[in-house]
Amino acid sequence: MQLTRYTDFGIRTLMYLAIQPEREELFRISEITEVFELSPNHVSKIVHHLGKLGYLETIRGKSGGFRLGMSPKDINVGKLVRVLENSLAPIDCSKPYCRFTPSCQLKGVLADAVAAYLAVIDAYTLEDIVSNKDELKQLLPELSIPVLQIA
Repeated sequence: MQLTRYTDFGIRTLMYLAIQPEREELFRISEITEVFELSPNHVSKIVHHLGKLGYLETIRGKSGGFRLGMSPKDINVGKLVRVLENSLAPIDCSKPYCRFTPSCQLKGVLADAVAAYLAVIDAYTLEDIVSNKDELKQLLPELSIPVLQIA
């Protein structure tokens, strides 16, 4: 099972915020795009979506930005994946239509595999996957952009 880039970048964004020390300043799209070398347009959509879902607190305007909207211990990875992924179906038997579809047992096997995958990631929170904060921070580049101050 492979996550979409959208989900991958959403998780990376939350991980990045979770490993940062407490700070008054808001995070900006440009910070995420610089750290992970991503498209600002793509990150904007993800941040907006994560904000609508409550994972981020977003503040609009000239001094706007975002920060985690909930504690990392309250962000379940399985739930996050479910809300960010368009589909968790591992196979689409309709495009093109497979003649085996009416009697195929592969669909059941793959459904079991997806259920097992989800059961594993349901057992983890954002806090769990960033428990090695110090190691993760060492892998980050030095930022060339200034941190945004709250007005």
